Amino acid sequence: MTRSTLILVGALAALASAAVAADRRAIISAYGDPAGFSAARGKAFFEARHTGGKPETPSCTTCHTANPRAEGRTRAGKPIAPMAVSANPERFTDPAKVEKWFRRNCNSVLGRECTAKEKGDVLTYLSSL
Repeated sequence: MTRSTLILVGALAALASAAVAADRRAIISAYGDPAGFSAARGKAFFEARHTGGKPETPSCTTCHTANPRAEGRTRAGKPIAPMAVSANPERFTDPAKVEKWFRRNCNSVLGRECTAKEKGDVLTYLSSL
């Protein structure tokens, strides 16, 4: 490859990365003022054992592991891509998918839907890794 081709490829990659980050910020903002969200609260929520949901899924880490940079497994043994944005840059870029999985997983773990604050905190945490 020529130097100009490498520069062009690098510039396009940077633009794509910036667009993905903007999508993620928009999704987080949809849950409220991002300044009010806390990565520390998100981490505590993600790692906590909850009651009210299915007994076999008492926490997010049941399937997603305590290390969000690692691949998780469904109860059926299927792989789940890492939750941490640093390990999976495409994570949290599609608002419909984000809502679908929050709805399904929150009901499984909590027995209810997550609040906007819980969603914002968890997304802030996983985006910070």
